[in-house]
Amino acid sequence: MARYTQKQIDKYNRQKYISLLEKIAKNLFKMFRDKDISHEQFLVKFQSAASKLSDYDTVLLDGEYYHKLKEYIETLFSRLRADNFDASTFEEMREVELTNLNRLQKLKNQNSYKKDKHKAQYNDYD
Repeated sequence: MARYTQKQIDKYNRQKYISLLEKIAKNLFKMFRDKDISHEQFLVKFQSAASKLSDYDTVLLDGEYYHKLKEYIETLFSRLRADNFDASTFEEMREVELTNLNRLQKLKNQNSYKKDKHKAQYNDYD
């Protein structure tokens, strides 16, 4: 029987939580882009995903991207819980939310570029 340390368990839970956050964001992006999805379908899918997120205990998130992503999902979920969510509201929020999701993606991708300390050695070859 394998025994895991609390640190290993915490790391596993954190990784699962982060992958769920990213999966929700990816699905949101697909749903907002899809013109054939109705506001009822969107609401059902998003609420099921958000309920999975609430099943997890509080997880420590280190990066700014993950903090912003979690805040975004929680804010969107609280907005959709309001009773005034209908087809016209959904159509109005499509473009705005796609823009917000793109901003989050840019925040994530900015870490993949060269760091300042490495730029000097590449400037010699320009």
